[in-house]
Amino acid sequence: MTTALPTDLHNTAADEVKIRQDLLLVALGKRPADRILRVGRLLDVHSRQWLDDQEIVIRGRRIAWVGPAGQYAGTAAEHIHEPGLSAVPGFGEVHKHIESSHLTPEYEAALVIPRGNTWTCEASHEFSNVDGPNNLAFWFAARAAGSPLKIFPQPGSAVPPTAYEWGGGWFGKAKQAGFMAQSLMVTGLDEVMDWPAVWNPDNPSHDRLWGMIEATIAARGVVEGHAAGLRALPEINAFAAAGMASDHEMFTAEEAFEKLRRGLFIEIRIHTMPEIIKGLLERGLADWSQVAFATDDRSSPLTLEIGATDHNVRTAIAAGLAPEIAIQCVTINPARHMRLTPHVGSIAPGRYADIVLLSDLPSLEIAKVWADGRPVSEGTRYLAEIPKVEWPNWARHTVNIARDITAADFVIPAAPGRATMQAAVIRPFHWHPEFFTVDMPVENGEVQRRPDETITKFAIVDRFSGEGKVSKMFWRGCGPRDPDTALACSVAHDKHNIWVCGSSDAAMAQAVNALREQQGGWALVHRGELVSTVRFEIGGLMSERPAEALAADMAVLRERAAKVDWMYEPTWHPRWHPGFPERLMFATLTCAPWTWVLVAPSPLAPEGFVNVTTGETHPVVW
Repeated sequence: MTTALPTDLHNTAADEVKIRQDLLLVALGKRPADRILRVGRLLDVHSRQWLDDQEIVIRGRRIAWVGPAGQYAGTAAEHIHEPGLSAVPGFGEVHKHIESSHLTPEYEAALVIPRGNTWTCEASHEFSNVDGPNNLAFWFAARAAGSPLKIFPQPGSAVPPTAYEWGGGWFGKAKQAGFMAQSLMVTGLDEVMDWPAVWNPDNPSHDRLWGMIEATIAARGVVEGHAAGLRALPEINAFAAAGMASDHEMFTAEEAFEKLRRGLFIEIRIHTMPEIIKGLLERGLADWSQVAFATDDRSSPLTLEIGATDHNVRTAIAAGLAPEIAIQCVTINPARHMRLTPHVGSIAPGRYADIVLLSDLPSLEIAKVWADGRPVSEGTRYLAEIPKVEWPNWARHTVNIARDITAADFVIPAAPGRATMQAAVIRPFHWHPEFFTVDMPVENGEVQRRPDETITKFAIVDRFSGEGKVSKMFWRGCGPRDPDTALACSVAHDKHNIWVCGSSDAAMAQAVNALREQQGGWALVHRGELVSTVRFEIGGLMSERPAEALAADMAVLRERAAKVDWMYEPTWHPRWHPGFPERLMFATLTCAPWTWVLVAPSPLAPEGFVNVTTGETHPVVW
């Protein structure tokens, strides 16, 4: 007779001890196992060796014993034999924003688990910036309801992203210490993005950030880094010396190699993976233990199209990496880095029984996936029940604008008697230390757009205070040319106010009001008519529905958007393309190496136009 056991990492260390005391007796054959999975072969990621005809003995959600078939001394209630399949550990995401799938975690699980991803280190500064106080409650809700996806939250350092932003949450030393103490599932501090605040004691966020770093170090957590634009050796050395443990922002193999050689754990994203993998192989890298693959941001429609972590592994294999090493980069390597090896990362005793069964290794063809000690998918078909999560009002009602937004909110007034005004103009993904200065026409006392120069109006609407404060200026190379047309979205990395760009102030107001009514998502107004919306009703970032349903809505939005004449100018950014400007979701970033940005009006930036590197502000017109 056995007693009921705690089931998850949401429990205390004492509960974890009870689980392990039970597992050791099962391993010794003194208590019965629940089931035994026998496989044709198994990849031991610790030694990078394939072992033939192996049995995995499972008790509850965990593995109790692993070894050659027929040698286990105990009994089990159920035996499953998969002689033609090869077992590898469940894949893990070392750095991912689940919010960027735009699915709530229970539907994210149904999407990514059939593609091998059974655990995720959630870089949680997206939802944190919307509702910081309820951050951990949000990430634990789906698992508590029965989802087999393990989510290890890393509370965001970028809450707010800079000292010039506000609303939704504020994390400092005390808050981070509380997060680290609250749950064994919290692994550390999410990517430290505000490098100017780290190195410069005069930066208004300096003490806040270092307080969070101190709290993380005190709890023996991991301080994740974000070293975008830091490529010179003095900066790389300073970044590592500051205690940042990793970087996922490498653009070239040379940059990745230099960061690796300075002790940084490198997390390679799909956009630069082929070049970096080939370059590291050419440089003779033999030890890949300091390398993992990071999905970072990937929408659910794109995941349906290309895959999840499995796509990252296939891309690495195609670039020349041995399949066994590529699998290590999404299993044991990220688990070691995040100090999670007692729980995930390998098929070994004490770990969760998360197992990917492959029918073909070179192509990484996934036949079945087990999670929590039971089969949960076959092919890309999810077999487990999707739990019903009763998301509370704090998750459902996050667009707090207690008034109608009007066309007048987007007017940029001219000085009296002026026929033209000078205007500060930036482009999407503006990393330049200076902004453009453009002569803009004035009509009826208002500064006008210049579509002949691909210049339109871009605005940020505060969705946290209730006041609907608006900052606005002119941007180049984006937005609609068609009259009375506007696009608005409540996903605006990383503060997640509403952004809107449009060819008329009235259309901009119409689009924002549509988002206010539906509590977030996308809204497209074309020639004065609201032609398409997509709802992100949870946090203004996600939707609680299957990936296929969301993809269908996004397909309609893109179809309607294809009828719009979108202005375009290329920038340095390789993912800034002509057509529907979906990438504008990321054009509101304020982390280094961004310089001049537009944020919601704040005490340190009353018009919202600020250089986040220096703290300098400037009028949008003069």
